[in-house]
Parts: sequence; structure tokens; C-alpha cells
Amino acid sequence: MSATSNPLPTALSLTASGVPVMPLRRGKVPFGNCPSCADNACGGRPNMKTPGPCCCPAPCHGWAAATTDPAVLTSPAWTTAWRRAVALAYHPGGAGLTVVDLDDAQAIAWARATLPATRTVPTTRGEHWIYQGAMRSANAVRPGVDIKSHMQYARWLGPGTGRMTDLPPAVRALVGMEDTTPPRRMVVSSVSARTAWDRSVATGCRHTERYVRTGLERGLALVRARTESGAGSQAFGVARFLAAQHTQCPGPCGLDAIGEEIVAAAVFVGVPEPYARRAVANGLERAPERAA
Repeated sequence: MSATSNPLPTALSLTASGVPVMPLRRGKVPFGNCPSCADNACGGRPNMKTPGPCCCPAPCHGWAAATTDPAVLTSPAWTTAWRRAVALAYHPGGAGLTVVDLDDAQAIAWARATLPATRTVPTTRGEHWIYQGAMRSANAVRPGVDIKSHMQYARWLGPGTGRMTDLPPAVRALVGMEDTTPPRRMVVSSVSARTAWDRSVATGCRHTERYVRTGLERGLALVRARTESGAGSQAFGVARFLAAQHTQCPGPCGLDAIGEEIVAAAVFVGVPEPYARRAVANGLERAPERAA
């Protein structure tokens, strides 16, 4: 869908089939909250993770704005958004669907070898595999693979080809490996004998110790804040970001020690250690400049 197309007719067609839709602005991201909803001052949408009283007529709150109501889609507040929209998105979970977002050729090859065939939609870099059935969403469940269903949106890129099949256990298992926090004060596993990062393990790093420690502590705080879910995915993202900071260093930079600290933070909030190690290892290997 090009930036000059009008996504509203397609949106109305999808809602007739029970698919909740929403407009995307430049950058192909949801519209920002209006002043009344800024910083969730309104309490949020009733169908968000933290229910609230929001009845705002504008397309606020990202994926939670998606609707099947034609009256909402054609209302004055939404008409303004449609005029600025460059693309269309839908809420897979709201339609009882799950999208396996395959981001590159390696991920597609893995899916073809592992998952049952289903409806497939080409994307800019890979493919969306769409299954009948909804589940919890999670990013980076394996290299190049995201799961989009509840509490996420997916770009509408056309109906795709192939027969849609039921959501298989293999896809559910990907998020089953994703972390959930056990009862407080209980840790699934512990990381033993980890090495903390310092200059002694980073003799070839071009950064100061303060620079590296500051970035690492901020990343660890992001992982520890994921006390409900998502710590594994956050650990992957932190590892990927931090590794990217060292691509121009002659090395060694002590990335193994940095990885150990990220793993420990993820395990602290309940991520099974094997999963935490896989997520961090994948993140360290997939830093943008290292991905070639």
C-alpha cells in the first residue's frame, strides 16, 4: 500500500469480515495520543492490559484503537486521521488470528522447515504467516521471528495466498518459551559464577568504562522492569543494542561479560536461564552492523 493510496475503503471492507482496523501515519506507526489521552491520563482503553475508562473518539492508544465499527471509522475524528494515513493496520488477536512475522530469508527457511503451511503475505523484508487462533504476542522468539496477536498490530499488506490453517502447537511453544514471572521471590534458575564487565575483560574497547557501564546499567534496568512478561525479548533487544556500540572497536570488548550480566538480569525476573542465554546470544550476534 503506497503513501498516496486511500486505506479507508479497504478498512471498511475488512471490518465487514470482523477484522479490527486502524490507520497508520507516516513512518507506518499508530497515531499519537490526543492531549486528553497523553501519558494515559484518561486511563487507557477498556481492552488494554490495564483496563480504563477511555471513551475518546480519536484513534488513540495504538493497537487498542482498532475497531470494527464503521461509524467510528467514518467519524470526524477518524476522518482527520485517514487523511494523513499512509497505511492500514489490523489487530490480529481481535480477529482471532496470529501472525508469525518472518523478517528475513533465514526465518522464512526455518518456518518452511518447521511450521505447517498456511496463508502467506509477502512483506518488505520477509513474510507474514497467518494462522487461525489467537495467543499472546512476543518479539524475537527466535532470530528474525516475532509473534503478533493479542496486544499488537500488524500492517495490512493484502489478503495473501494459501489456505489459512489452525494455529499449531509449534507456534504456541515459541511464546511458551517466552518468560513469565513466577511468584515473587521465586527465581526459575540462577546464573552461577558470572563475570562482571570491567576494563580487564575489554582491553581493546575504544569506549570509557563509565560509558559502557552507564549504557549497560540502563539496559539491565529495562530488563528488570519486565516483571510481568517480555523480559526475554527485552534482553535480546538490550544485547543487540549494546553489541552495536562496539562494532568499530578493535576488540576485545568483553561482550561475553556484558551478555552474562544481561542473562543474570533476565533470570532475576523469572526468565528460564536457557531461554535467556539464547535470547542474549542472538542479540549479540544480530547487532545491525554485524548482521551481514
